[in-house]
Amino acid sequence: MKELNLEAVIENLENVIAFVDEQLEPLNCSVKVQTQIDIAVEELFVNIAHYAYDPVTGYATIRVEVDQNPPAVTITFIDNGIPYDPLVKEDPDITLSADEREIGGLGILMVKKSMDSVEYEYKDGQNILRIRKLI
Repeated sequence: MKELNLEAVIENLENVIAFVDEQLEPLNCSVKVQTQIDIAVEELFVNIAHYAYDPVTGYATIRVEVDQNPPAVTITFIDNGIPYDPLVKEDPDITLSADEREIGGLGILMVKKSMDSVEYEYKDGQNILRIRKLI
């Protein structure tokens, strides 16, 4: 298990993606899987950066655990920001046009559709969001 702790600001997104990709290297992920993971990581980190500590900033921890049998990766996002479970909000109705649809929720929907599991818990004053993808 590897861990990265850094300020949850948009300027650190590149560092987060590079950290996750470095952990994925030994798994020889397909381009499709790598892209799905990178998009999910981007969505979740940007949400923390924008909303967890508003109007101030705080820190986030990104933890990457790689399993060999079966090949999979679990990425955990931890912050001490405002308690918020993005999984309880109803998924947007993607059958509606963009004009008819409420704003928000598409990023989390993409994460839920592209990952094999997405879990949230609030424990000891921390938001903990865990995604898992089979490789």
